[in-house]
Amino acid sequence: MPKLWNETIETHRRAVRDAALDAAAALVAEHGLRSVTMSQIAKETGVGRATLYKYFPDVEAILTAWHERQILGHLEHLARLRDQAGTAGERLKAVLEAYALIQHEHHGTELAVLLHRGEHVARARQHLHDFIRGLLAEGAETGDLRDDVAPDELAAYCLHALGAAGSLPSEAAVRRLVTVTLAGLRPAR
Repeated sequence: MPKLWNETIETHRRAVRDAALDAAAALVAEHGLRSVTMSQIAKETGVGRATLYKYFPDVEAILTAWHERQILGHLEHLARLRDQAGTAGERLKAVLEAYALIQHEHHGTELAVLLHRGEHVARARQHLHDFIRGLLAEGAETGDLRDDVAPDELAAYCLHALGAAGSLPSEAAVRRLVTVTLAGLRPAR
């Protein structure tokens, strides 16, 4: 087949897949997790149910794919913050604050409980751990951040501490948590 034809088919498949993910998320937001069916998603997507089954075996698979896409977007945002200009400490603060706000915004819903048990979450968490560890190591080398605790341990500390952002009542409380977490990363005097 001509290359253009293959690219057109792949673009169409991606568009159908993305539309199904968006439709499922909108239906869950509107009707709740337990009431969404493949028929509803197919109708909202504008495809037949049989076509939808060619892409996904069930609603949970669609929601998992949607969640993977959301996590990828969050990781890309955090990576942009990590890669911006500034000291390692400044970039770390930006990453940790953004991560904490993401936790605050998305934690504790019925959908989060279903989706946060997947392997894709563990991979994303490890990826985030690795790049926070890199910022911590960089900051320790320049003297901006403590060097008496291994960066790997400090990265775990940051992620665990900021996991609490999901249960905080406001963004102001989340920002205070980030401030306290960062205080634990300052060099010992």
